[in-house]
Amino acid sequence: MGRLRRGLPAVAAALGLAAGLPGPAYAAGEPLPAYRTADGARPVQGAESSADAPAVEPGAVYSDTLAPGSRFYRLNLDDASSVYVSAVLVPKPGARIDSGGDGLEVTVMTTAGRSCPGSPGRTTFGYGLGARPIGAAAVRRLQEDGDCQQAGVYYVKVTREASKNSDRSPWPVELTVSREPGLKTGNAPAAAPSGWPSTPPQPPASEPVAREGGTGFNDARALGTGVWRDGLRPGQTRFYRVPLDWGQQLSVGAELSAAKLTKDFASASTGLGVTLYTPYRSVLDDKDTGYDGKQAGLTLPPTAPVAYENRFASSSEAGGARVAGWYYLAVTLGEKVGEFTEDAVPVPLTLRLTVQGKAAAPPPYAEGLARSGFGVDDADRTAAREGLTEPEAARAADRRAAMGTVAAGGFGTGTLLLLVLGGWLLLARRGCTG
Repeated sequence: MGRLRRGLPAVAAALGLAAGLPGPAYAAGEPLPAYRTADGARPVQGAESSADAPAVEPGAVYSDTLAPGSRFYRLNLDDASSVYVSAVLVPKPGARIDSGGDGLEVTVMTTAGRSCPGSPGRTTFGYGLGARPIGAAAVRRLQEDGDCQQAGVYYVKVTREASKNSDRSPWPVELTVSREPGLKTGNAPAAAPSGWPSTPPQPPASEPVAREGGTGFNDARALGTGVWRDGLRPGQTRFYRVPLDWGQQLSVGAELSAAKLTKDFASASTGLGVTLYTPYRSVLDDKDTGYDGKQAGLTLPPTAPVAYENRFASSSEAGGARVAGWYYLAVTLGEKVGEFTEDAVPVPLTLRLTVQGKAAAPPPYAEGLARSGFGVDDADRTAAREGLTEPEAARAADRRAAMGTVAAGGFGTGTLLLLVLGGWLLLARRGCTG
């Protein structure tokens, strides 16, 4: 068993399941890895007016570009589901962000121009973390006697906000439209939980395991409860994903260890930033702290237990934890850290994650959640254990399916040969007795 356990890391590395520990793996000035757009994303060109808005559909991902200002898209919605529309804005690395108010806003609106409840969704770049991918989302929420309940045409308005001194060139933007079915029991508002366990648990203290984060939501590295090691270069954002089932909570701790310094006395007031996103890519929590090149850390408090009723809560902290699925962590090392550290040597990052609570029964949805991209199943739990990105998990599923086909085919062929041989033997015996 000892020999087998020592061989597992090598096998995992060969399969691309885990990265090596942070080290001098980059040349000075080497560009940061580019954001990976979703496989199969459809190109679309948003319009300056709703009159010319192109159609976007639930269940699809779209790629566009966005300069400062607004673009419109058209939705044709039913009256039996909630629909989430997210936008992820991807600046050019090193692009100038002049104001902490620069950011992104998403609105779902009626043809009369009224914003639906849950709109707009907004996020900003903040101060000091630099040009990093940010996401925001808006919703048409299914709710008895609420606004925006009718089937028909709605519009999505995506707005990039930028000060006059910020980079104003068009940047890529990724749109995702997700549909959540209604409940069999109806859509009357329900009382949201009034409180939840908010005391952070004891952070895990096991030996760290290397897991290299992704460039964005589409290649985020899967994690679960444990201690995870990675590395960040100045201005870089790594993405991770954690499956949270109904009734579960997530607690997050992030630490930066000592960097290789180029100056003895320097610091960045915003050196480490952590953003937690919902399965529909809306910000659930966000925190940052300074870093002097020696040590820094922060914690995010436990999320509200995931519950359908949270969508009716008055606070955004509870309201975001409304659906089970993949929750995303974006961890950023501030650009200014590059002024006093060596860019070629990633700063060691340690994540301490705790998923609390036993998975509860799902709400009585009128349809399954699998097609919506929400919910947690055995495949998601396996991906978290093995540290798979979504593309890696898809390839692993294809390999398992192929192996099953080969195995089934081999069994069938072997069975046929045995039957043929048995038939020959039987005929031979009859020939001998005759």
